[in-house]
Amino acid sequence: MKNYIVLFVMLFAFASCKNEAQNPVVSVSERQILVNGSPYLIKGICYHPVPKGGDKRDFSTLAQDLDLMVEAGINTIRIYAPIDDKAVLDDIHAAGIKIILGFGYNQKGKFDILSGTYIDYVNKYKNHPSILMWELGNEYNYHPEWFRGDIKNWYIAMNDAADRIHKNDSKHPVTTAHGELPDALALSMSPNIDVWGMNVYRWDDPSTIFSQWEAVSDKPMYLSEAGSDSYMTISKAGFEKGINEKAQAAANKNILDKIFENQDVCSGVTMFSFTDGWWKAGNPDKQDIGGWAPNSSGVPYDGAPNEEFWGIVDIERNKKETFSVVKNKYNQLKN
Repeated sequence: MKNYIVLFVMLFAFASCKNEAQNPVVSVSERQILVNGSPYLIKGICYHPVPKGGDKRDFSTLAQDLDLMVEAGINTIRIYAPIDDKAVLDDIHAAGIKIILGFGYNQKGKFDILSGTYIDYVNKYKNHPSILMWELGNEYNYHPEWFRGDIKNWYIAMNDAADRIHKNDSKHPVTTAHGELPDALALSMSPNIDVWGMNVYRWDDPSTIFSQWEAVSDKPMYLSEAGSDSYMTISKAGFEKGINEKAQAAANKNILDKIFENQDVCSGVTMFSFTDGWWKAGNPDKQDIGGWAPNSSGVPYDGAPNEEFWGIVDIERNKKETFSVVKNKYNQLKN
């Protein structure tokens, strides 16, 4: 009889461990994100693969991309729009990578916040083991014109959406990608946001954001975007004008060092971005100089966000110099 009891206990423990792996519970505690009760440090990348000559996301290079991400020590990808393809989610999970999955406000009724169809996606995929967090919006605080000229309308919609997600999914926190440090209005109107993501471009040293956040909130935060591009519009700070991978690598090294020196406040980063985006600033068949993004004058080292040059790999998946910077930093960190 004793042997049967021991066997039962062993089988129960095995089943529990298997269930945790297949259906992890993501939660927050004080300033930490937890996966099955253990602290989770985001070593991430923003991922929106658009092929040369195209303007729509395409996962045809997913296997190659995941191999590069695993090599770089990436454990999290931030996706700007839902992936309604279980096979893609399965492949991401099989690579040991989790997803911060974003919902837009108005996507013509396709899993968006305005129509309320985002909750259909949540309920369809909430038990998929690749999901880390649900994300609502990306830098919408810069665009009150999208909300009848009053940003309060966005905060109301965001907070209500977060509440509805909580009622349908108890296993995953809700986050947002806010442009820079949230002000008092954003924080007061958004109590249902569990983790604050912030897109922060403060030259090559974002460290001031952490003490500022610590002063206004005790919730977890991470940098949902940070980094630098590989094109210099002018010669500056010892870096020559033109394509300049050394400038990007130097900036990203400093940025990553500062982020991970502040793990008591910051839960990590999803660096911008995995691959160059030729679709952003002109003819998608070639890499154009230019582009613009709100609040972007803090981009090192020229203050100009050349939108098509942000990848840690280029459009052909060749590694840029910054790939080694990300790889060295991420692989030396636990979790």
